[in-house]
Amino acid sequence: MTELKTVKTRAAAVPYLECGEGPPLVFLHGAGGLTPEDPILAALARTHHVYAPYLPGYGETEDCPELRDMLDYTLHGWDVVDALGLTDPVLVGHSMGGMIAAEMAAIAPRDVSRLALICPAGLWLDAHPIPDLFTLLPYEMPKYLFHDAEAGAALMTAGLKMDDPKFLQAYLIRNARQLGMAGKLLFPIPDRGLAQRLYRIRANTVIVWGDSDRLIPPVYGGYFQAGIAGARLVSVPEAGHMVITEKPDAVAEAVGTLG
Repeated sequence: MTELKTVKTRAAAVPYLECGEGPPLVFLHGAGGLTPEDPILAALARTHHVYAPYLPGYGETEDCPELRDMLDYTLHGWDVVDALGLTDPVLVGHSMGGMIAAEMAAIAPRDVSRLALICPAGLWLDAHPIPDLFTLLPYEMPKYLFHDAEAGAALMTAGLKMDDPKFLQAYLIRNARQLGMAGKLLFPIPDRGLAQRLYRIRANTVIVWGDSDRLIPPVYGGYFQAGIAGARLVSVPEAGHMVITEKPDAVAEAVGTLG
């Protein structure tokens, strides 16, 4: 059973989802947000005690204007871990959350022994540009996020059509707030110098990538692997950027290799 709880940091009250039993694991979501029904939470909860905090701007979080840049969000992540009373949890992040998780592991390398990065943002290759998330229209998103764009669109809209006013109104209102926060880290490109800090990561690291990812091309996985000593790269077939939705069991299996 997934429960919604709240923990207090210096900056704000932070809602988080909690489920499962086992070693503690902190899951940081991507720019698309988080729901209690996300299949990755159930998959991870089979072997771990999962804590999934909402990033500022998502869910029912308070606005945190004082969180302005990558360093602020990185330290906020550690403040949440401290407020939860956790020591050396498995740190897992997807997309934007993977970028934050990598920064957390780089800034405090002795506090993270197990790290899983799932299609993480944070690097930029001129030869392999990442589409501008902030200019994409709703109907364009599924082809970038999912291996099966048609099935992905149905998931995004809960069965409604992409041009249904009920879907569009909720989508645009939610995205206005969420992407306002994400823009601090990802706009105009997601390069905040992470490439120069990856060498600091000492954690046992697994990198997971959907081999049909059209948002952040899988070639980026090799660059993350090269930057983190001893990192392993797991490619998941027939999965896109939302590999956590399309193949959650494969992701959980890869995370499970960390112990």
